[in-house]
Amino acid sequence: MRLKFSIYGRLVFWITFLVLFLVGAVLFIVQRREAAILSAEAEARAVLIAESLRDANFNSLFRPDREAIQDYVDSHVSEDLPYIVFYDRPGRPYVASPLIRARGGIDSGSHIPENADPGDPPFSEEREIEVQGRTVRVREVEIPVFPVSGDRKWASVKIGMSLEPMYANLREVRRALLLVGVGGFALGILGATILARRITRPLHRLVEGTVRIARGDFSRAIAGTGRDEVGDLARSFNAMTRQLLQARQRMAEANRRLVQQEKLASIGKMAATIAHEIRNPLTSVKLSIQKVLEEESPAEAARPLLALGLEGIDQIDRFIKELLNFTRVSELSLERWPIGQIIDEALKMVGGSLAEKGIAVERSCAPGLPAVLVDADKMRQVFLNILRNAQEALGPGGRIAIACDAARDGGRPMVRVRVSDDGPGVPDRVRPNVFEPFFTTKPAGFGLGLPNARKIVEQHHGTIHVGRKRGAGATFIILIPAEEAPCDPC
Repeated sequence: MRLKFSIYGRLVFWITFLVLFLVGAVLFIVQRREAAILSAEAEARAVLIAESLRDANFNSLFRPDREAIQDYVDSHVSEDLPYIVFYDRPGRPYVASPLIRARGGIDSGSHIPENADPGDPPFSEEREIEVQGRTVRVREVEIPVFPVSGDRKWASVKIGMSLEPMYANLREVRRALLLVGVGGFALGILGATILARRITRPLHRLVEGTVRIARGDFSRAIAGTGRDEVGDLARSFNAMTRQLLQARQRMAEANRRLVQQEKLASIGKMAATIAHEIRNPLTSVKLSIQKVLEEESPAEAARPLLALGLEGIDQIDRFIKELLNFTRVSELSLERWPIGQIIDEALKMVGGSLAEKGIAVERSCAPGLPAVLVDADKMRQVFLNILRNAQEALGPGGRIAIACDAARDGGRPMVRVRVSDDGPGVPDRVRPNVFEPFFTTKPAGFGLGLPNARKIVEQHHGTIHVGRKRGAGATFIILIPAEEAPCDPC
């Protein structure tokens, strides 16, 4: 299953990512820069301290006066200056602070060679030592001591300056930078959200407009026509909507005129058919009544003639009913129905006549079919018309098969019903006309059953057509819109 990410979500994500990356990169560079500055300042301070120690004990080194130097060292050792060491010319410890004397392993020896030059840079490195059970980071600096009138090293001074104050300042700087970064990140997210909303809101309006148009609503234009590309798109979309509305209005007017013409043509056909169909039965009735009046014993002789008249009158009644059903446009009473139940009720109504001709019916519906929202009486009439046509077309021992399954038409869920028989079928030459009003190939038919069935199905926004069937027989395929959820039982 593929996840769907909206444009809004993607914009917020990428803008937030860029802000986070930029803020992180800036904070990292600032922190590194600040650490380098603090380290350089600490090193310069350590060199100054070593130089001040050298200058303060310069005379004592050349006398020599070890006790004076030792007193000076002991008095200047502190928490920020854990150890001080004076080395002689070969690099042996000459005077050392108490920490060095107690724990000689801390001292790594002199790093200034005997042949050092006055212009050589001082030795400097960062290291860690153990003081009273805790690790202390120090900046170790060693500088040489030269005589006033010579350039040969006489001694050297090494100090260890604690870097804990520097790292404490660095932690404060990091905390401040972190707060700045969090604030910048929050502002970045807020700005990204506002910017993404300003960009995507017109796009959402465009999407809503396309959905309305897909549903057939051309009445509302898209608001907000800015001066950017989205505004140009909105204006183009509104222009397209107006054109579609105008085209729809023109098409509706053309359809109205076409329907009006078809109605006039249908009325003309109906008028001619009514005149023909009513005249013949009425003529039979008139002749029958005249014959009865001419007979000497009209009571006995009138029975078959009156029966013939009654049959003609019934024929007129059936025709008028079918004609009214076809021409009347009534509202649908829509309810949720299982399609199988409607088919079963139609089969019950024609079951007796089918059994008299020995016609077998096979019904099969797929399980879990969705319900259909239909007028059950109207839809039952559709199946009755098709079943009666099949009954009239089949001979004794014929077979009718009814199959129901789920289908989709243009993305819409549908229920498909196939009604097939093994009769003579529908010839190709008459196939385009089977749903035309008053078209029939039966000598006693009116040609309104299938047109009425198509009218009812189309009222339900469905379709009906004659399908292709292998071998003999005819197949009618009906598609009825259905709900998404399955109907149980169906």
